[in-house]
Amino acid sequence: MPPGEGIMKSHPATIKDIAKALGISVSTVSRALKDHPDISEKTRLIVKEMAEKLQYKPNALALSLRSNRTNTIGVIVPEIVHHFFSTVISGIEDYAYERGYNVMVCQSNELQEREAINAQALISHRVDGVLISVAKTTQDFSHLQMFLNQGVPVVFFDRVCPEIYVDRVIIDDELGGFLVTEHLIKSGCRHIAHFTAPQNLLIAQGRRAGYERALLQYNLPVRQEMIILCDTYERALEKTGAFLSEHPETDGIFAVNDSTAIGAMQMIRKTGKRIPDDIAVAGFGDGPNALICTPTLTTVEQKGYEIGMESVELLIRKIEEKENNISPAPGKEVESVSEKKSVRAQFETKVIIPNLIVRESTMRSPAVAQTF
Repeated sequence: MPPGEGIMKSHPATIKDIAKALGISVSTVSRALKDHPDISEKTRLIVKEMAEKLQYKPNALALSLRSNRTNTIGVIVPEIVHHFFSTVISGIEDYAYERGYNVMVCQSNELQEREAINAQALISHRVDGVLISVAKTTQDFSHLQMFLNQGVPVVFFDRVCPEIYVDRVIIDDELGGFLVTEHLIKSGCRHIAHFTAPQNLLIAQGRRAGYERALLQYNLPVRQEMIILCDTYERALEKTGAFLSEHPETDGIFAVNDSTAIGAMQMIRKTGKRIPDDIAVAGFGDGPNALICTPTLTTVEQKGYEIGMESVELLIRKIEEKENNISPAPGKEVESVSEKKSVRAQFETKVIIPNLIVRESTMRSPAVAQTF
């Protein structure tokens, strides 16, 4: 009877089953499966063929206990259904699976409390590293510091925490904000509003800074009353009409994201104004809705898939190099400016360059558009 033919499996095959089928020792099978140099190539081949025949799968729990690795990466995002974050997750998964890692995705729903629960769950599952984009409402980052205190590598992407010094992958939000606003100015807009997000988010700070820099560069005033907190589709429906009544001179709107821009366009049309000739509108993100709204939306391509790939590549490198870079030592506060600069210099920031995508919502007629 051929080796392995008579083995009836009522349980998943083990190394002992392979050893019994081949009439060799368990230690030989173990070393052959690990390609140990002491085992001949012929024996390694025979062992691997039998392992395949018996449908042997390594015990992931046992391997993780022995190696102190689970080959699992945790991901915390604000919203899984958001186009940007779903494309980031795709990039993370494609690269991670190629490198032999599983991915565990958690959603904070933009809530600090949920984010903290997610963090604890990932710690409990002994993930090897974590990728995080923080929630809008997160003000206390102690639950994220917990990863570093336990030696778990962390990489922030898109929405980063300014108080925790770890590696990060971001898009150049300031450049994106500048490119959008400059385009509106070159399209003839002179009274440009900015619908922004909470300023505790660095992405919101960056996009606003780009907006203000473009105005100043083209000798236009930065009017604080033209900058309002409005960062969702629902808020845009609620606030745009009143804003335009208060500021009828508005001829351009740069919204912090596409959904806000689309909500603003819906309300602009209700006022009887034309887009883009009366008011040009631009967003940020380049999700699928930017192509199906009317008119199609000028926006900034966020490159979510690339951000995902870059983030997980950086994290896996940290995991495999065992460079558990902890901001300051666990529990230690960084106080002086020089100390902060020294700590920050130890970590890597990858900056993705955004692209401006020009569509109908800013393509004003030649009679309306003016140039500097």
